[in-house]
Amino acid sequence: MKKRMASKIRHTRETQIDMRLNVDGTGQCDISTGIGFMDHMLELLGRHALIDLHIRATGDLQVDYHHTVEDLGLVLGDALNEALGDRAGITRYGWALLPMDDTLSRVALDLGGRPYLVYQIANRKKKIVDFDVDLIREFFQAFTVQGRLNLHIAQLYGKDVHHAYESVFKGLARALRMACGYDAGLKGAIPSSKGVL
Repeated sequence: MKKRMASKIRHTRETQIDMRLNVDGTGQCDISTGIGFMDHMLELLGRHALIDLHIRATGDLQVDYHHTVEDLGLVLGDALNEALGDRAGITRYGWALLPMDDTLSRVALDLGGRPYLVYQIANRKKKIVDFDVDLIREFFQAFTVQGRLNLHIAQLYGKDVHHAYESVFKGLARALRMACGYDAGLKGAIPSSKGVL
């Protein structure tokens, strides 16, 4: 099997992001975005998906976190899409039911090439320190479009806002790990009746 890796650079007047990704890694992460909460969530994603992530990001944080968070989703999705190539031989579908103390989240995805996000968060708290958690939706929207995947997230219950989002990112990680894995029964074929994803 070929190495499933990608390097991406996105430099705009609002953000500068350099990213390296290895789908077949061991979960090694070296992440610095200037936003502590995003560093933590992206590290959880990499470690639990066994995807190596190296991310350096700077942005106009004095204006808002929005540009940096959204662009991180764009670049991560773009890198995943490139690393997966034609997606031959992959399981394609992945799902997880992920508990985190008082919280439970359900995440399901399809790496079938059609971007679509369903995003339901039961926890109504809006902030973790100074971070507006509504920005996480923007991250996932950008990620699904550039990553060419169908992603359904349902954070079902839980009072602690940190646990709520941690369960979402860990659930995504486990679903990605399943979907990106190779299905021996496919023998390298594209997992679609159309013959292309």
